[in-house]
Amino acid sequence: MEINVYPRWKLCLQGPHELYFKNVSKQKKQVMEKNGNNRKLRVCVATCNRADYSKLAPIMFGIKMEPEFFELDVVVLGSHLIDDYGNTYRMIEQDDFDINTRLHTIVRGEDEAAMVESVGLALVKLPDVLNRLKPDIMIVHGDRFDALALATSAALMNIRILHIEGGEVSGTIDDSIRHAITKLAHYHVCCTRSAEQHLISMCEDHDRILLAGCPSYDKLLSAKNKDYMSIIRMWLGDDVKSKDYIVALQHPVTTDIKHSIKMFELTLDALISFNKRTLVLFPNIDAGSKEMVRVMRKKGIEHHPNFRAVKHVPFDQFIQLVAHAGCMIGNSSCGVREVGAFGTPVINLGTRQIGRETGENVLHVRDADTQDKILQALHLQFGKQYPCSKIYGDGNAVPRILKFLKSIDLQEPLQKKFCFPPVKENISQDIDHILETLSALAVDLGGTNLRVAIVSMKGEIVKKYTQFNPKTYEERINLILQMCVEAAAEAVKLNCRILGVGISTGGRVNPREGVVLHSTKLIQEWNSVDLRSPLSDTLHLPVWVDNDGNCAALAERKFGQGKGLENFVTLITGTGIGGGIIHQHELIHGSSFCAAELGHLVVSLDGPDCSCGGRGCIEAYASGMALQREAKKLHDEDLLLVEGMSVPKDEAVSAAHLIQAAKLGNVKAQSILRTAGTALGLGVVNILHTINPSLVILSGVLASHYIHIVKDVIRQQALSSVQDVDVVVSDLVDPALLGAASMVLDYTTRRIC
Repeated sequence: MEINVYPRWKLCLQGPHELYFKNVSKQKKQVMEKNGNNRKLRVCVATCNRADYSKLAPIMFGIKMEPEFFELDVVVLGSHLIDDYGNTYRMIEQDDFDINTRLHTIVRGEDEAAMVESVGLALVKLPDVLNRLKPDIMIVHGDRFDALALATSAALMNIRILHIEGGEVSGTIDDSIRHAITKLAHYHVCCTRSAEQHLISMCEDHDRILLAGCPSYDKLLSAKNKDYMSIIRMWLGDDVKSKDYIVALQHPVTTDIKHSIKMFELTLDALISFNKRTLVLFPNIDAGSKEMVRVMRKKGIEHHPNFRAVKHVPFDQFIQLVAHAGCMIGNSSCGVREVGAFGTPVINLGTRQIGRETGENVLHVRDADTQDKILQALHLQFGKQYPCSKIYGDGNAVPRILKFLKSIDLQEPLQKKFCFPPVKENISQDIDHILETLSALAVDLGGTNLRVAIVSMKGEIVKKYTQFNPKTYEERINLILQMCVEAAAEAVKLNCRILGVGISTGGRVNPREGVVLHSTKLIQEWNSVDLRSPLSDTLHLPVWVDNDGNCAALAERKFGQGKGLENFVTLITGTGIGGGIIHQHELIHGSSFCAAELGHLVVSLDGPDCSCGGRGCIEAYASGMALQREAKKLHDEDLLLVEGMSVPKDEAVSAAHLIQAAKLGNVKAQSILRTAGTALGLGVVNILHTINPSLVILSGVLASHYIHIVKDVIRQQALSSVQDVDVVVSDLVDPALLGAASMVLDYTTRRIC
């Protein structure tokens, strides 16, 4: 059963369109007078391939229906005239259009050079045609290299250009070509509100932009064929049912031909594994198509019982095939545009259409780098039914376009006017957000423990691994590599995509080079250590390194109470005392990466010795190590234990025992904690007077024991101008790990946010 794209041109404009054309005929006299000499508008429509004809045909029918207003010349070039691509010029003849000129412009080779030569050949041949036809306006569609040649020729010959589908964003070289045609064109017909805004943002005159919708939607939204099963059987076999087959249409990506061929191979492998009847259309003529055809033949697609490989399907039959498919897969613009009119599920592979607006029926697989990922997308999409989308049109594009054509004043100068408005962005669904959690590997090198965690974008610790921190460099670096490799392997099983590695470590760090310059005595053999190179070489991931206090501040900025604040300080109280300063939303490192060594603020000239070699530092009073020292002294003097507590002989005395004793009423333990909290409070007062942050966050295991004492010291010692600055306890469970993760997540996602 043969069904033409539009069996008779009159049938294309029945219904509401018919009434429209009766009404606008009343305007005939005024329009002709405006253009002078009662002359008709001579319109040249140039079509290059099967895809652009589906958009141009409805306009051509509309123009042909109004011979009192328009004269139509049809120029056919490009792949329409090539046997390997179906000789699709025949469908133009079947639609009762007189082809005025046929131009053989394709240089075979299907590589980049052949595309350039084809443009050159078209530029050589077109001037004679345009000189002979002398059109008032040329209608050019889309973003093909043939269309660029048409627009270039017309612009240089002072012929007005009407560009269809400008302002859209896809994701390949087509974007550059489309936008280049926009700059050459004098008038624009766009399909979506976003495209209209993009055109305005590209400095195009708003008065010369028509938001019409896509012309093909005039046919799609009225396409009803009760006999669609005969079309399905004709192309896919008698045993195929509606919604139980796949339509595949994939083209090469000329900016990355090698990858697109590999992606096509993975697609075919996934389709073979999925085991559903599939209609595969041959790719277009872009560079790389020859290699894609070779892949099809290498895999025996043309002879495989589940596949039907075809060069061309008439558009009205193609409509019925995609409308009743269980799924469409590939990277054709048809999938993300026209198929939405039916709510058919679509899997869009790679980057060729990634920027386009889509309905909820489209699932993107941006990195189609594994057969399994494509196969999972098929399982997710196949057989679903989505709401019909009218993003690209409401079925009334042609009447709007014809009215727009009639409004063109040929007496008006060709010179374009420009303006400078903003651009609107588009965000669409991505399979990676369904199948994988974007995550970081976070490493925390503490004085006692070495911890590695998988941390999600939301700050959730998906899985954590803990080992004792070895005493020697060699053991430590080997353990870090081992734990990270194991965690990265586990991340795959947990559906986490690791974006990079962040390391939080004690000591002074050069974050630009990923080098620990020198560490505290808590971590031995840890000076001039390059952490970035061995981890990056082993995991093939980017690596960030910073001081643990800085990481605590980064964690608060991204996930904690510092979120959204311009200036704040974090003090981390653990085995040692560290800190981080956020100023104007950025972390302060200092000229020699020594900023925010807040644990070594001196609060007493004759205080206890500190691990840094000085005396009277906050760390010498308030760190876990300092509290442990004081607890041991009390224990040695039999002054630590009170009723209700004991220390087993095989257990070392720690800061926790001192805190327990204080809670149970040990006056000396309480005095030590008060002194430690006072020292910390004096340090905070110095910070308030020096930096004047809007918030101070106490982090770490000891923070809750110090908070009230610190606030008392501020009330007693701080200037009145800073006494209102709030001091809070962090609500983050693992600030060092979260801060290490935030270095990765902030940087790697900044490029796509």
